Amino acid sequence: MNIFKTIKLINVKSFWQLVLLGFRNPFFIYPTINATKQCLSISTKYYGRLHYQNTPANAFRHAFWNYLIAKKCTKWSNKINKVTNWTKLITDWHENAFRNREIARQMDFHNNKVGRLVFIKHENDSIEKVIDIFIEMALNSIKITEQTTFQNHKFSLVHLSE
Repeated sequence: MNIFKTIKLINVKSFWQLVLLGFRNPFFIYPTINATKQCLSISTKYYGRLHYQNTPANAFRHAFWNYLIAKKCTKWSNKINKVTNWTKLITDWHENAFRNREIARQMDFHNNKVGRLVFIKHENDSIEKVIDIFIEMALNSIKITEQTTFQNHKFSLVHLSE
């Protein structure tokens, strides 16, 4: 992941939103970048490049990414609400800055939220244990369609394709 190449892909408005987020939470920038790199590495280790498609592997990646950002940010703040709020803000920013088709975007928002819920429940567990939890959740991920009501799948990962 080359952060400078990635930043070049976003529009000016999204760039300034990111700068503002960073100024408001400067201590969370490094752990977020670190979590992102680690998440991509672990996702590739377990799923190869499948996690770049709208598969259960992608659901794993989004949920684990949110968990890992929150987990790493707790080294800078032990206020769980502050950490999970930051995690939501930065991952929502990402989903808005790098637009997908609407159903895929909603799927990503949903899986991001599931990752934060797992963090709250398993904040003191090891990363290895949580990886196992997410792998199991990905195996049981629910295939969704345009008509899916995400509320029916509050605590499950969701995907679009196999």
